[in-house]
Amino acid sequence: MKIRNSICMEIALRRVYGSLILIGTLTALAYASIASPLALHPENPHYFLYKGEPTVLVTSGEHYGAVLNLDFDYKTYFRTLHEDGLNNTRTFSGAYVEPQGAFNIARNTLAPGPHKFICPWARSGEPGYTGGGNKFDLTKWNQAYFERLRDFVATAAEYDVIVEMNLFCPFYGEEQWKLSPQNTINNINGISDIERTQAYTLDKNGNLLKFQEEMTQKIVTELNQFDNLYYEICNEPYFGGVTMEWQYHIAEIIRDTESRLPKKHLISRNVANDKAKVTDPNPAISIFNFHYATPPATVDMNYGLNKPIGDNETGFRGTDTLHYRMEGWEFILAGGALYNNLDYSFTVDYENGTFEYPDSQPGSGNPALRRQLGILKRFIEGFDFIRMHPDDTLIKGGLPENAHAYVLAEKGKQYAAYIFSDKRKDKNIELTVDIPKGKYTVEWINTLHGRIDKKESITHSGGNKSLRSPAFDKDVALKITTNE
Repeated sequence: MKIRNSICMEIALRRVYGSLILIGTLTALAYASIASPLALHPENPHYFLYKGEPTVLVTSGEHYGAVLNLDFDYKTYFRTLHEDGLNNTRTFSGAYVEPQGAFNIARNTLAPGPHKFICPWARSGEPGYTGGGNKFDLTKWNQAYFERLRDFVATAAEYDVIVEMNLFCPFYGEEQWKLSPQNTINNINGISDIERTQAYTLDKNGNLLKFQEEMTQKIVTELNQFDNLYYEICNEPYFGGVTMEWQYHIAEIIRDTESRLPKKHLISRNVANDKAKVTDPNPAISIFNFHYATPPATVDMNYGLNKPIGDNETGFRGTDTLHYRMEGWEFILAGGALYNNLDYSFTVDYENGTFEYPDSQPGSGNPALRRQLGILKRFIEGFDFIRMHPDDTLIKGGLPENAHAYVLAEKGKQYAAYIFSDKRKDKNIELTVDIPKGKYTVEWINTLHGRIDKKESITHSGGNKSLRSPAFDKDVALKITTNE
């Protein structure tokens, strides 16, 4: 009997132990799914997966100098983004820097003050950098830069902000090229005296390519531990002589470097201003970003890539916030996964985004606009959006004159719509929608304040249904969800 009891006890213990192992394994797998870098969502790769959750990136961020400008307080900046409900930022590596006054930007964060510029390369002992101080040595790293870069990404993670690490940027004119550490006049490394339009080519950049490769490898290695990160090869490579072959070479450097490291990060290609069709996508590229995008054309032309489409820089349409709110809503409701308004209210001494820039600025940004973009982010997150796709069959009539309307839908279950018309002011519309038979909740959301201005439950027999909106000024959002 004792032997039998002992055997039974051993079997029971093994079962308990086996259950604990299974629980531990499942917990580890669950943790692994959470503690991994930003990825494409496996069920709908038009969107992202982060911390185990479907994710869109919506933000209104500073002008990309938060790391390379020593005067910029990025801790206050990230706290501000988080409080406004936003989750993305772009930053430049320091291979490119701007002079004060560039592009008519007041208090430009990409134009550091005297002796406040920091970049991956260490200063040499030889004076003569065009921007002040000693020249650079491209064979040596600036450890203070990498400490700041790592702390920047770590701080962003604390505030649930995803960092777009932009490695390179073309030299739009001689004024930027004269400031670059890559220019032979600014380093001690005997770089060939090349033109600015040759810097990002494979066959004409002298011996500069190896330093670009090494910088890429160094940054990718230093940041491998972080999950809140993806890489963009080059900002606006359609200017300044940047070749596609060079871009793809840098993408392969990123991929090859990470093949020997624990974590793998997404890579973005900045495709075009406004719109363009990607016809021959490189398999290393996972995100396709545009600037000043026209939402329907940009997204529609590239939706078949089955990858996230982004609008990661806005501007040059005045300083009124209305356009940039509209651009964000339209882009996300057209099926985009990323929207980043370029926000000129973030500057040194105004890292809380309250700088009142002049009307001459090339874009917009302020606390009110950021709150409105936070409303957009919460609106889309209020859906099971990975099951939704762009839809042009919901709205059958009732749109106001010159209206834009964009819809994401999982037919018969959930619909998200955005309607904009600059001809309207404080008026209702009678919108005709085509939805299947069922019971639904209909909510009209105020895009300025985020409140639900009208909510009703309906029982519908199927086909066309008339929905009366509340009064709205310029734009309104509509949410229809099944109650069944």
